[in-house]
Amino acid sequence: MKFAKNAEKHTQVQHGGPYSIDRQNPKIIDYSSNVNPLGYPKSLGNLGKNWMSKIPVYPDHESTRLRKQLARYLGASPENLVAGNGATEIIYNFCRVVLEKNTPVLIPVPTFGEYEAASRLCTSRLKFFKTMNLGKDLTAFVKKIPNRGVVFICNPNNPTGSLTSKDSVLEITKSAKAKNTLVFVDECFIELTQSPHQSVIDKIQRHENLFVLRSLTKSFGLAGLRVGYGVGNRKLVSILAKIKIPWNINGVAQEAAYIALSDRSFLGKTRRLIKTESTFLRDSISRLDGFSCLDTSANFILIKTKKDSGMLQKRLVKKNILIRDCSTFRGLGKNYIRIAVRTRKENMKLIKALEELK
Repeated sequence: MKFAKNAEKHTQVQHGGPYSIDRQNPKIIDYSSNVNPLGYPKSLGNLGKNWMSKIPVYPDHESTRLRKQLARYLGASPENLVAGNGATEIIYNFCRVVLEKNTPVLIPVPTFGEYEAASRLCTSRLKFFKTMNLGKDLTAFVKKIPNRGVVFICNPNNPTGSLTSKDSVLEITKSAKAKNTLVFVDECFIELTQSPHQSVIDKIQRHENLFVLRSLTKSFGLAGLRVGYGVGNRKLVSILAKIKIPWNINGVAQEAAYIALSDRSFLGKTRRLIKTESTFLRDSISRLDGFSCLDTSANFILIKTKKDSGMLQKRLVKKNILIRDCSTFRGLGKNYIRIAVRTRKENMKLIKALEELK
């Protein structure tokens, strides 16, 4: 049998989460997945038995009710919204729509690996820009924007946690427009920062070459249900909606997302917790020998360590702590780990486990 070469050679991106280790342990505290430390909104208890009624029924393949709820939540139009089976589905569909063989793609690294993986699958021409803080290297980055291509930006960036200002992202977008280039901005973590107003989602109508990705995975703790969405110009969104698989979001997920978005106070509570616990973690870990925390605006912290990251992950798993080994991120070596911000009780266990390492 013959297979498409780009598919046969495709390598899946490694991620965190309990399924990233060999054994399942209910006692594991997962610091490798950057989800909401409060879990999901209590309002989801209102699903009650209603979720069971969704099981034997095909879901709305256009997620109409959910998109209308998202439109109210964002102050946008449903026609500018596409819903996906998690943000990752939208990344791959976006690449299928806008990338052809040898289309130039610019990606700052280190960053989320799915942009690269999806672009390679479309046989595009990839270029990388090494930076730990895009805002500080903005001038040099803008000069690298290709003609008739695509630029990917993760904001705040995963795994560094750096947040690029709204003005800087718009400067990139304007410069890219002059070169007929699209700008894909992944804002899956921006609602959990202390500066959610740095989002460019309200600028979609003024910038046709701008597409923004969001997810309910991180912000509302719906990782197991897989709900993401993209906001962009109507032409692009209509094509994305046309090529997605039918019934891409199941009925239970659509209903849960609808209810979660109704809880306006949930993100405020989450941001207050993250602010307190991020400071606690960075102060505590930075006092330990061999560890230094990078500044972060996100709900996770990138840590440089003198220890081998893979070895460190294995040793902490034995203590029921799962961290993210960052050696798989392009641009980072074997001396970086990433941890999510969790509750004080859990964070105390992480600090103790790190203190006990010899």
